[in-house]
Amino acid sequence: MTNSLAQYTEANRTRGTTMIARRAFLSLSAAAFIETVSGPGWSQSYPARPVRIIVPYAPGGPNDAVARIIAAKLSERWAQAFYVENIPAGAGNVGTAVAARAPADGYSVVIVTSSFWLNPSFYAKLRYDPVKDFAPVTVIAAAPHVLIVHPSFPANNLKEFVALVRANPGKYSYASAGTGQSSHLAGELFKLAAGLDLVHVPFNGASPAMMSVVGGHVPIAFISLPAAVTFIKEGKLRGLAITSNARSKLLPEVPTMAEAGYEDQESIFMQGVLFPAGTSQDIVARWYREIADIVALTEVRDRLTSLGLEPVVNTPASFAAQIQSEVARWSKVIRDARIKPVD
Repeated sequence: MTNSLAQYTEANRTRGTTMIARRAFLSLSAAAFIETVSGPGWSQSYPARPVRIIVPYAPGGPNDAVARIIAAKLSERWAQAFYVENIPAGAGNVGTAVAARAPADGYSVVIVTSSFWLNPSFYAKLRYDPVKDFAPVTVIAAAPHVLIVHPSFPANNLKEFVALVRANPGKYSYASAGTGQSSHLAGELFKLAAGLDLVHVPFNGASPAMMSVVGGHVPIAFISLPAAVTFIKEGKLRGLAITSNARSKLLPEVPTMAEAGYEDQESIFMQGVLFPAGTSQDIVARWYREIADIVALTEVRDRLTSLGLEPVVNTPASFAAQIQSEVARWSKVIRDARIKPVD
């Protein structure tokens, strides 16, 4: 685990009156949780039939890749079929709503991204409640966002970037993976903190947004690190800052925003596991234990790293507290940025 996401899981960070309960990977508290709820009470026969893993996005993306890694390992360990069902529509909302309405019997689970805690404030008619309708299991992996620019952009660091944009209000635009996506909100969070007038240009996904910067069509983008890391290493893009609390091992040369004096800019692209609310705590605990063991495997950690993701596991209670806190935090950002909810 890299320092940035080790800090993310270890630190209990207060936002207003809300505390995010964060634990280190396989920490003592996690072990205590397993001992407490994974005793003789769990169903020894589970799973007795194939288990559906819902991915609310199209095949081929990081969310899909993580789901297939976990599905393959669970199939091996439990001698049962775990299959991925992609339901790509509505910025992840359709598949997530399907998961919320599924029977709470342990045979339907969903792997979500950070949009899960952004969408409640962005979509006025969301068909699920992120806090009430799910039983959180754990985060699997995460990565920060990175502020990238075209190599010709006339700023070499975040301080120069802020000075240039402030001196030219409304002149520069930034790309994101789409309106309401975590990369968009990372950009808006920084605009609010730095007092910048930047024009948002949404794209349909991280890849076209990033390629617009590579091609010189849009000079700036906020993008998840997995999408940008190879292009930065090849010199096709420049990374000015990342949105985690410490530098990433994948891009150790790129400083954090906090290093330039911009605190509370943490925004992540995460992959997390949820059951429908009402699912047996024995099943939730068993999944948590199995995923923690799977993510600890060198093979799996290497595969996650190859995707630009950092392995992270937190307890169900920690993940639940994190969801509540992030929903509240990003709701405020959306209000402050005057982003109108979509009907």
